[in-house]
Amino acid sequence: MDTKIHSILSREILDSRGNPTIETTVILTSGYRGTASVPSGASVGKYEAVELRDGDEARFGGLGVTKAVANVTGPIKRFALLRHRRCY
Repeated sequence: MDTKIHSILSREILDSRGNPTIETTVILTSGYRGTASVPSGASVGKYEAVELRDGDEARFGGLGVTKAVANVTGPIKRFALLRHRRCY
């Protein structure tokens, strides 16, 4: 099976509570794909992951994640594709 990354896609979706969250799909050159979404948890302890919210009150009361989507489809994607290609 070819495990080279072909593409990384990301988008803003709504979680089960109606809050925006990010969903990302990684597609391999073999055609296999994996998709994951990352809804925020209810706990707010100091060891929780930091959330990147847009802060635009006009969109979902400031809870949008278009900045996070832009990070995944921009610098994170470029880094992952470049690093992954160096491994082969």
